[in-house]
Amino acid sequence: MVNATEAKTEQRARSGSFNQNKVKVLRPFNTSEVKILLLENVNETAVKAFKKQGYQVETYSKALVGEELIEKIRDAHVIGIRSKTKLTKAVLDQAKHLLAIGCFCIGTNQVDLQAAAKQGVAVFNSPFSNSRSVAELVIGEIIMLARQLGDRNTEMHGGVWNKVSKACYEIRGKVLGIIGYGHIGAQLSVLAEAMGMTVYFYDVLQIMPLGQAKPLESLDDLLAISDYVSVHVPETEETKSMIGEHEINQMKKGAYLLNNARGTVVNIPALTKGLQSGHLAGAAVDVFPKEPAANGPHFDYYPELLACPNLILTPHIGGSTEEAQSMIGLEVSQSLIKYINDGTSLNAVNFPEVDLRAIREDDKNTVRVLYIHQNIPGVLREINEIFADHNVEKQYSDSKGDIAYVMADIADVTDLKSLYSAIIATRANIQTRILY
Repeated sequence: MVNATEAKTEQRARSGSFNQNKVKVLRPFNTSEVKILLLENVNETAVKAFKKQGYQVETYSKALVGEELIEKIRDAHVIGIRSKTKLTKAVLDQAKHLLAIGCFCIGTNQVDLQAAAKQGVAVFNSPFSNSRSVAELVIGEIIMLARQLGDRNTEMHGGVWNKVSKACYEIRGKVLGIIGYGHIGAQLSVLAEAMGMTVYFYDVLQIMPLGQAKPLESLDDLLAISDYVSVHVPETEETKSMIGEHEINQMKKGAYLLNNARGTVVNIPALTKGLQSGHLAGAAVDVFPKEPAANGPHFDYYPELLACPNLILTPHIGGSTEEAQSMIGLEVSQSLIKYINDGTSLNAVNFPEVDLRAIREDDKNTVRVLYIHQNIPGVLREINEIFADHNVEKQYSDSKGDIAYVMADIADVTDLKSLYSAIIATRANIQTRILY
C-alpha cells in the first residue's frame, strides 16, 4: 500500500519525467544579429519584447519617407510601422535583408503586399486588438451627434451661449444599423444594445448575431430603417465608395452616418452634399481618403466638408488608446518573433500560413529549413532530393498565389553550409533560412 507521502513523491517524479523534453532554442545560420526598425512610435510593449529576444532595436517616433526610409530599411531584417509609412515596391526593392513587416494597426494598405510576398517578406498585422477602442469611440460619437455636442462645444469656445433642445435626442429606442459585423461591429452591437438601442446589421458573410441584433439581407434595407449608420468594413475593391450619393439618399431623412473604417468607403462629396442639404442630421468621420503624413496644421483637403454642421471630425484615432496600442504591440511583436525564431507564418496576410511543432532540445543535429520559393511545378521534387541524404523529421508546405513556403526539420545535419548552398541554388528560390 502506498502512503500519501510516497504518492506525492511519485507524482513529482512523473511530472518531471513528462516535462524533461525541452524545446530547442533555434538560432539563424547566416544572420549574426537581427535588426529591428520601428517607426511611428510603435508601443513600448513591442520594443521590450524584441529587446528581450536580444534583437538590435532602432526606434523613431515619426514616419520616414524617401531616401531616409530607404537608407534605414536597407539593413533591417524587420520593419514595424503603423498607418503613415508607405512601403512601396520601390522601397522594398532596396530592403535586401528584410524578412518580415509588422503593421502595428489593422490596415495593411500602406504596404505593397504582392511586392513583399515576391521578395519572400511576410507581413503581419493586428486585426482585432483595437476593436473595443473603436467601438467605444462610436458610442461616444453617436451620443455627441444626437445632442449636437460638437457644435455646442465650438460655440462655447467662441464665447457663444446657445442652450437649445430642438433636434437633440436620446439614443435609447433608436435604431443603429451596422455595416460589417466583424469584431468591431459585434462589439459595437453589444454596447449599443446595452444603452437601449435596437441593432440591425448587414454583412456579406453569414455571421451569428450577438444579443438581439438582427441581420438584414441588403444594404438598402439597413439604410432605410436606421437612425444611425456605422460603417465597419475593410478597404477592398468592393467597398470603395460603397456609401455614395445613392446610399445616402436611401437613408432616413434626419439620420446620422459614422465612418470609422476606411477613408475610401464613404464618398466625401456625397457626404458633404447630404449634410449641406439637411438630408443627414449629422456625421462623424475618423478616416479620410487622403490623410497627412505627420501631425500639424496640414489637414486642408476637404474645405467644404469642414464647414458642415453637426459634424465630428477626428484624426484617425479610432484605435488610438493606450490599451489598444499595448495589445497591438504585444500581438504583432509575438507574430514577428515566432516568424524570426521558428519560421511560423500563422496570421501572415500576404503569405502561406505554415507551422511545425518545436524541435526538442536533445535533437542536437536537427535543423529547420525555411524555404520560400516560386510556386511552380517540380520544386518539391528538387528540394526533397537535397533532403534525401538526411532523415526528414517533419515537413509542411503551403502556397498562396505565386508564392510557396516549405518548413522542414532535417536530422543528422553536420554541414550547414553545403545544405544552405544547395537550397539557395535551386531555380525557384526566393529566400531561404536555416535555423539550428
